[in-house]
Amino acid sequence: MTVREPELISIIEGPTPEFQPTMQRWLQSIHESSMDRGTAMCQLRTASGPDILERCQNAWREHRSVKLDFPDEMRMRQQVDVVAMRLDETEDGQILFLWVSLPLEMLFVIEDDDADDEIEDDENGLDLI
Repeated sequence: MTVREPELISIIEGPTPEFQPTMQRWLQSIHESSMDRGTAMCQLRTASGPDILERCQNAWREHRSVKLDFPDEMRMRQQVDVVAMRLDETEDGQILFLWVSLPLEMLFVIEDDDADDEIEDDENGLDLI
């Protein structure tokens, strides 16, 4: 059996994505796993949304995984599984909505941060490839 390479959505510059926990049951049915995981959503601005969407749809058709590759706060590369995506067009450009699978420990950290901080609308741009 050969290992198939995942399709990567890579953030090449910009801040670490802000993951927001989601409690939508349909997401759990898409990404079942033996590991304890939760689902979170992030929004990314992009100039190549249709290309990214097509690459990911092709990967899923070929039964390959799709991963978001991004720098964490310490600028170390991290990868998480993408379980769903949507592309939206706004006045400011294209926005990619990604639902990702995160280890529960990471999800609890996100929820704790949300309880302590007010959510601010951030205009940081992320360049994706």
